[in-house]
Amino acid sequence: MTTIDPTPAAPISAAAALVGDPAQWGHVADDGTVFVRTSEGDRAVGSYPGKSAEEALAYFVRKFETLAAEVALTSARLRSGAITAEDGTSAIKRLRDQVENLNAVGDLAALKIAVDNIAPIAEERRAAEAVKKAEAAQAKAAAREASRILKEALVTEAEEVAAKDAWKTSGDRLKEILDEWKKAPRLDRKSDETLWKRFSAARNSFDKRRRTHFASLDAARSEVASAKETLVKEAESLATSTNWIPTARRYKELMDQWKASGRGNKNDDEKLWLRFKAAQDTFFTTKSADLEKLEANHAVNLVVKEELTGKAEALLPITDLAKTKREFRTISEQWEKAGAVGKKDKERLDRRLRAVEHAIKEGERVEWRRTDPAAKARAADTVRQLSEAIDGYLKTSEKATKAGNEKKAKEALAAAEARREWLTEAERTLAEFSR
Repeated sequence: MTTIDPTPAAPISAAAALVGDPAQWGHVADDGTVFVRTSEGDRAVGSYPGKSAEEALAYFVRKFETLAAEVALTSARLRSGAITAEDGTSAIKRLRDQVENLNAVGDLAALKIAVDNIAPIAEERRAAEAVKKAEAAQAKAAAREASRILKEALVTEAEEVAAKDAWKTSGDRLKEILDEWKKAPRLDRKSDETLWKRFSAARNSFDKRRRTHFASLDAARSEVASAKETLVKEAESLATSTNWIPTARRYKELMDQWKASGRGNKNDDEKLWLRFKAAQDTFFTTKSADLEKLEANHAVNLVVKEELTGKAEALLPITDLAKTKREFRTISEQWEKAGAVGKKDKERLDRRLRAVEHAIKEGERVEWRRTDPAAKARAADTVRQLSEAIDGYLKTSEKATKAGNEKKAKEALAAAEARREWLTEAERTLAEFSR
């Protein structure tokens, strides 16, 4: 039988205890007793009557593997934070007791070390939990301080809001502040009571002033009803107006005045509003119908103006300026008679028509320039001056050649050649006046 070295190679985890076949750490005697090999020698762990030696050995190996798996699971749960350090310490103690008294076949020494190696993990978890607990305490303290600051701010705002006469806005805001107060975390009893007394006093003061105010509104309501009656009558008088833009503007002003006139008796307000709205709806319904009719006319006019624009663009390029001007004048007259179109279409078609008009004006400018006597005289004078200059440089070149001054001759000849190019352009310009 092969002898197994029972000393583990520095195991560090339960997994190390399972390296190789745990069955190599045990054997079965002839009488069926199962032994485990340890550093102190073989130790009987039990027997499995009625089973073969292989089955008996496998049974005690499974017991070892089950505990080794529990050791590995405890280590993993501690590392992941699935259990607390306190629960982990209790588990380690229990596992140590189980390993110490374990009747199983496997590397018991390695398994014991694996259990011992969980202890530092538990300590690390304990330290992490302490840090987390401290952070939670800090967060709780910070939350209490934030709640105190929030409640003080709410009370201060409530006192400011309660001093205002904007009854609807202030009343709504005080309700919102109360809701925010209820949602805020509680403080210590004394601080909460002190702040609540201030808040409650502000609300009570506001409620008292508001009740006093609305108690005096009866007389004011009759004035509001009278003012709104005046607005309604004017609105009704405008309902059949066809002066669309000024009337629409006046309806907006009447609406602004209605909103600024305040609230009267609820029933009176509703009746007056129904009259006001009916007059307004009558006007705007008629206005919309007229606008639809106008848009329909625009659509018809658009077809005409599109066709006229196409005719105008067909006049380009200009071959006969006088004829083009006559035809464009006719098109422009028809354009004016064609009627209005929508703003966007008007801008687009105007741009196209102006482009044709610009081309005609440019043609007029070119024609005027071509027939301008002064410009023609200047062009002729330029041709004359360049011709004389070229002749002068050629004569200078010829004299310099005869005198043996080649450099001067070349310079004069180059100057003449340069001016020939200018002369060609000047002659082309002059020819424009002869067309």
